Amino acid sequence: MWILRVFSSAVFLTAIILSIPIAFDVGGRACGLAFSLSLASFYFFYSVLRLTTPDRSRLRYALIHTIAWTQWMVIPVLLIWSLNRFSVDSNSSGGWVERTFGGKRAADVSVKDWIFGHDGLVEAATVGSWDKLLRWSTPVFQLCEGFCSLLVIQAAGQITRWLVNRGRRSDSWMIGLLVLSASIISSSVYFLWRVTKFPEISNVDATLIGVTITCAVFLCAWGIGSGKGNPVESSLLFAYVVLCIYQIFTDYQPSSPTEPMPPPSQAADFPPFPPIIMATYSTLIDLLATLPSTIHAIFNFTTAAFSTITPSVIISLAYRLFVLYASTRIIPAVRESGARALSQEACLEDTDGAGQVLGLLSWFSPSILVAVYTSLLMQHFATTSAENGGGELWISQGGDAGGNVWRWINVGGTMALYALELYLGKEDIDSGLTGHWKSD
Repeated sequence: MWILRVFSSAVFLTAIILSIPIAFDVGGRACGLAFSLSLASFYFFYSVLRLTTPDRSRLRYALIHTIAWTQWMVIPVLLIWSLNRFSVDSNSSGGWVERTFGGKRAADVSVKDWIFGHDGLVEAATVGSWDKLLRWSTPVFQLCEGFCSLLVIQAAGQITRWLVNRGRRSDSWMIGLLVLSASIISSSVYFLWRVTKFPEISNVDATLIGVTITCAVFLCAWGIGSGKGNPVESSLLFAYVVLCIYQIFTDYQPSSPTEPMPPPSQAADFPPFPPIIMATYSTLIDLLATLPSTIHAIFNFTTAAFSTITPSVIISLAYRLFVLYASTRIIPAVRESGARALSQEACLEDTDGAGQVLGLLSWFSPSILVAVYTSLLMQHFATTSAENGGGELWISQGGDAGGNVWRWINVGGTMALYALELYLGKEDIDSGLTGHWKSD
């Protein structure tokens, strides 16, 4: 059964990752927000149903399994409905406030259209509130990413310290971890060098980068020199700082468009592979050509859907999901159960308040996933619209092509919190995570 659960989760993530950018790219900003809101509401009520109904209820079993197996139909239905209902309309006469107080009520056929119609009162109350919630949640998501990243970094440092100090193959562990730390720092320096080659960096940006890297190097040296940190912990902190800087100044796209390769002047005299391989390749191409046109259409649709998003959004989403999920395992391990809690999920039956809060958040993880991904997509489309000269269109739809102030605040806050940990921490003590581990 676990194979089916993994496959179902993979299909769910793929459907979410592909469908929301399509709504933003095809239908516009309001369409993407409406589709994201409908998805978040659907999974919110689904989580509430699972949480409030009795476990042994037959009605609960039937409803949950019915919704779980029909969600693959719900997602495309909601996408089609959003594209049909909220697509960009050049003949829009403004929102319900403008039509009410601007003397444009005559454009509405009835009060029903004014309330439930396009840009009506209900749309402003739902989609508009969801937009404001995502705007205000963007700093929260960013700061939570930094806090959870610091938790993961410190947990990795404690685990590696325990591996070195436990007495078995400590020299081998030390050499291997030093090589790993050096590789992480070398990779980070390479990407930092790439950041310095970006043409859009101004003098203020260069000053901020220099101050940030100097503080990061000082903190890493302080942690290693004082014995309160280790090379793995310091290298991961330096890598996270470089990652944040890289996300601020690039969208993981080449700074200059690549030129297409010219076609060869003439065909080669000899085939590139032996005849048996070329015959197999020709047979495979002929077989693929005989497939129904529906499969070709699905393949083209999937390719076009993936082209609407850049690797920056996927990498940011995957990283945030990783650190958030790892934090839900690390916090109970530090507070109570030690290493055993790393293999246990937080639940509402936990004795401490932190475990109960994490357990409650785990029930609503699909809705949180949709909100985090939508927030990242809004930042991505705002940035690309401003760079491509479409910033006015995005702003006219209610978007904000703001800067990366909160990313800088996140970097500064993360390093300040780590400095506070180094200042208040004690040298070489058994931590709450590895203190429960046995050493033979």
